Amino acid sequence: MSQAPTPTLPTNALPQDGAPLPHTASTAPFEPNAVEVMTPEQERVYLASQWQLMWWKFRRHKLAVISGVVILVIYAMAIFAEFLAPYHYTTRNTDFIRAPRQEVHLFHEGRFLGPFVYPYTQRLNMENLKREYDVDRTRPQPLRFFCRGEEYRFWNLVPGNLHFVCPPEDGTLFLLGSDRLGRDMLSRILYGGRISLSIGLLGVFVSFVLGVIIGGIAGYYGGKVDLVVQRLIEIVQSLPHIPLWLALAAIMPPSWSPLLVYFGITVILGLMDWTGLARAVRSKLLSLREEDYVVAAQLMGAKPARIIGLHLVPGFMSHLIASATITIPKTILGETALSFLGLGLRPPITSWGVMLNEAQNINVVALYPWLLYPVVPVILIILAFNFLGDGLRDAADPYR
Repeated sequence: MSQAPTPTLPTNALPQDGAPLPHTASTAPFEPNAVEVMTPEQERVYLASQWQLMWWKFRRHKLAVISGVVILVIYAMAIFAEFLAPYHYTTRNTDFIRAPRQEVHLFHEGRFLGPFVYPYTQRLNMENLKREYDVDRTRPQPLRFFCRGEEYRFWNLVPGNLHFVCPPEDGTLFLLGSDRLGRDMLSRILYGGRISLSIGLLGVFVSFVLGVIIGGIAGYYGGKVDLVVQRLIEIVQSLPHIPLWLALAAIMPPSWSPLLVYFGITVILGLMDWTGLARAVRSKLLSLREEDYVVAAQLMGAKPARIIGLHLVPGFMSHLIASATITIPKTILGETALSFLGLGLRPPITSWGVMLNEAQNINVVALYPWLLYPVVPVILIILAFNFLGDGLRDAADPYR
């Protein structure tokens, strides 16, 4: 059996004339606090917080970023509806019933005049008794910007009359047409967005509170409590939503004021959408309740409400935010559907669903298609929230 050869040092590594072996250790002074030197790019990533990592990953989701900008613009328009709308949502122009939209022009007969519209002349067609409007292209009427117009109370608090754009002097401005009472469609869409969008936020707040509380109790205690909560969630989820919405909306007394109806619809929508969030919270808490910091809080005498609210829920707040952005469009769509069916909000409150209620007749839609314009912001806001929710859901796990 052959013997393994003995390793030998290279010739240049052998000591010469009794010289000591070469010293390979660092002769620099020992520094106990020294760390590995990182490049600025590595330091930026390794030392970033959880929220910074989420923002960097969310920023790469271009569609979600664009959707977030669209949502901010739509909400800003709803907040400043009094300033942006040329008319108040109740202002009636009885001489222009169901008038088509007026187009904005810049040039008149080859000459630049700035933004202006041509006035309408109304005539009654005696054969079909339909109001018809002819465009008078001989009288351009310039628009007025940052002008004084109709009086309003901003958020029903601060009086004012400053508008971004006003109708021409002795003229009209129906950029999206008018309805059966001669009210400007654009102004009503802006005012109606405030109701529809706020119902989405308030409804999600109700479902958020119920989902976190009920799901948190089930996930923290487990056992029989979890069993009872799970059966309750299954019962609620097994109920058909639309018939239940109709039943709950129908029992609201007709004598209620529009404000009470508004809050009633908000609570109804919130009561139907808490189950999914409750299950998400319950599953997260089941995995987090055995962590060391939870046991430490229990040993220090912290109450369950404090442990859930201050120690467990913040650990997956990013997932809750993503879930909320997906739930908001469902609430908005639920309010629109109820109001469209005449069982939700009622005039004088204006929302997108109330406006679409006037477009139920197919003959009206065929003759006056601009009455369907409120469906456009509904589609935009629902798609934007869904895309934003997808981006937030991916960004909630930045390490994946």
